[in-house]
Amino acid sequence: MKTENNHKQIPAFEIINEVKKAVIGKDDCIAKAVAAILAGGHILLNDIPGVGKTTLAMALASSMSLAQNRVQFTPDVLPSDLTGFSMYQKESGAFVYQPGSVMCNLLLADEINRTSPKTQSALLEVMEEQKVTVDGISHDVPSPFIVIATQNPFGSAGTWMLPEAQLDRFMVCLKLGYPDREEEIHILKGMQNREEVQPVVSREELVSMQQMADKVFVHEEIYQYVEDLADKTRNHPMIDLGLSPRGTMNVLQMAKAVSFLRQRSYVVPEDVKDIFFAVCAHRIVLGTKARVAHMDANQVLEEILQQVSAPKSL
Repeated sequence: MKTENNHKQIPAFEIINEVKKAVIGKDDCIAKAVAAILAGGHILLNDIPGVGKTTLAMALASSMSLAQNRVQFTPDVLPSDLTGFSMYQKESGAFVYQPGSVMCNLLLADEINRTSPKTQSALLEVMEEQKVTVDGISHDVPSPFIVIATQNPFGSAGTWMLPEAQLDRFMVCLKLGYPDREEEIHILKGMQNREEVQPVVSREELVSMQQMADKVFVHEEIYQYVEDLADKTRNHPMIDLGLSPRGTMNVLQMAKAVSFLRQRSYVVPEDVKDIFFAVCAHRIVLGTKARVAHMDANQVLEEILQQVSAPKSL
């Protein structure tokens, strides 16, 4: 995902440049992750071990002055570890709420597929509703509230993979992949003198940027284009489960955030195309025809982009 060259006009570029100190050669993933944060969404990093998922998540967290918590998910993590619980206080003679890990601005959920479905559901409920309910009393999570979760799609023994209904709660799903030869040599050379990622954006600045990204103008033809793409996923012969309305809204939110990063006040079709795979690939369920044809989600989505005409007047 390309961004404009003038990087000094908005603080979001400071986040991107700071994260690049820790994550080498994954500029596209970094930019999409920052765009998802500006769009107010949650991020799932789904890839094999050792490619930098946790490094990217921690670098993003370190670059922003936000209250943050990290949970290393294991089978014995309980829902109350996340949501909190009530404890009897002898001095007051009442039960007092003890906050859980979600009471922060940025939660790093490491290896989310290693914990039980009950704990996963507790986290995903908070992600959707922005609050927790303990003993019948609701507690709002701080604003903004962002979850960056990592997941290993291989080695399923002892894990609980997120079902499609829960994957839909994540605005984007990103895969880092292996570095190329030059990037890996760069990583090896920098092992001894790694630069520390410093906070460069405050909570107030982040909230301000989120508000500005939300105000990016969307032309009627862009609304029609996004809807045509969503409708095509629901009627494609190789897809059993197409894009949900939440997914359609996420496509538009991400496109607006990308436009903001590109320092434009309006969305163009290229913005939609650039984020289409990251927003949609983890949401659609391929049918038998796709498996027989050995096509993956990205290939089917690429076919849809080719079939749906983008507005030419913008």
